[in-house]
Amino acid sequence: MFEQQPEDLRLYVQQLATEAIQKSEPSSWFEVLYASAKGDTTQIPWAKLAPHPYLQDWLSTHEPFASGQKALIIGCGLGDDAEALAKLGFQVTAFDISPTAVAWCQERFPDSTVNYVIADLLAIPSQWHLAFDFVFECRNIQALPLSVRSSVISSIASVVALSGILLIITRIRETENEPSGPPWPLSNSELAQFEKLGLHQVEHILLLESEQTDVKQVRIEYQRRNLAKYST
Repeated sequence: MFEQQPEDLRLYVQQLATEAIQKSEPSSWFEVLYASAKGDTTQIPWAKLAPHPYLQDWLSTHEPFASGQKALIIGCGLGDDAEALAKLGFQVTAFDISPTAVAWCQERFPDSTVNYVIADLLAIPSQWHLAFDFVFECRNIQALPLSVRSSVISSIASVVALSGILLIITRIRETENEPSGPPWPLSNSELAQFEKLGLHQVEHILLLESEQTDVKQVRIEYQRRNLAKYST
């Protein structure tokens, strides 16, 4: 998510992330980045001002959805993915740890039905446990260091409802060795944690990030089995 950005912006992001880790506040740098952008979307590396194309592709092959299903957008950024789901009839909650990002979303979409809230992926509200029929996680895990990865994965898995779907877009790495970052791509063993937490892998698609790079990323669809369906 950083190679295609200007070099000075990429280095600035790495500096912010490093400083946050040194302070034992690995997710605090997001607010610093959003605040320092001062409303300039070009200073947010992942801001495309449109829904993620791999999310749009998935949605186009899985419609129609039951109206009123609850959806959660993790690390909502500037809100485009959340708005795309709302237009399909989802009751959308979208959160970001950055108050500036959440305010930015509300400013961009003043008439939105999306519930934009400030929340921390490492401290998920208890009322979100098993609460969402569809959960979208795009490149938030990879933006956090390996020291908190297990906790992050557990938090994400915990919000998926019975029979609910989790859709993930992330970079992956070939080895279990710790990579340099950010971002820190996910390993196979890290992805396997989702299945250990009760999510069944439905689809796994390998994607190239762009024609200019050989960076590997995946889109994975998981579903939480409703064990009640199989009980006697």
